[in-house]
Amino acid sequence: MAYCIDGIKAVAEEAADAIMGIYGGEYAVEKKSDQSPLTEADRAANDIITESLKRLYPDIPVLSEEGAQTGHDKRRSWGEFWLIDPLDGTKEFMGGSGDFTVNIALVRDGKPVLGVVNAPAKKKLYAGYEGVSHMQEEGSKPKRIKAGRCQKPVRVVASASHFNQATKSYIESNFEKTGYELVNAGSSLKICMIAQGLADVYPRLGPTMEWDTAAAHAVLKNAGGRIYSYETKKELTYNKRDLRNPWFVAQGDFTNV
Repeated sequence: MAYCIDGIKAVAEEAADAIMGIYGGEYAVEKKSDQSPLTEADRAANDIITESLKRLYPDIPVLSEEGAQTGHDKRRSWGEFWLIDPLDGTKEFMGGSGDFTVNIALVRDGKPVLGVVNAPAKKKLYAGYEGVSHMQEEGSKPKRIKAGRCQKPVRVVASASHFNQATKSYIESNFEKTGYELVNAGSSLKICMIAQGLADVYPRLGPTMEWDTAAAHAVLKNAGGRIYSYETKKELTYNKRDLRNPWFVAQGDFTNV
């Protein structure tokens, strides 16, 4: 089945517009079962994306962070499905940093084959599909991006709110000799920065979910980078029984290190 990337980008743009209509104002905040925040913006973006995808592609299931969760007994029969995070980086949204995104991915046979990441406060959109990734700034045409060869010092991107001792130890043990520069960013923007050649590696030695990474994974993969399990060194897969990701490392081209 053919997919219109422009149509998926338009869905992400509509969700982004809804988010920006709420950003910086007053809005209700709830607590989910895991005590993470849920805002009006999360709900608005979720409704727009899920309803739009079901209308455009009625035969393809949709799995969303904010929607009703589907058990693996049913999901395991899905050859392909949409995996979305309507507002990745809710804490950044609430904190006003602008480091939040809309994530839409198409997963096929456990692999992300198409991804759109919209960063509305940054006025940037990333897309990856069919061996090509591009970045588009508001009012401009898409520009192809590619994960570059690793720089020295190594540019390590991490989130200040999730920077733990395991991450610190990993960075020091792997890059102390070559030297490293620490860059802070939030949400799936960290992975997109590697796809754009603005960073070299992102170690995430902490909890994430499949919808946190799938769209940006597609962008990075189609830009020539990779995301792999910290323990097994194998590429991340999706639609597992447990939707939690293992600890992982996202990186560009390290052949010169």
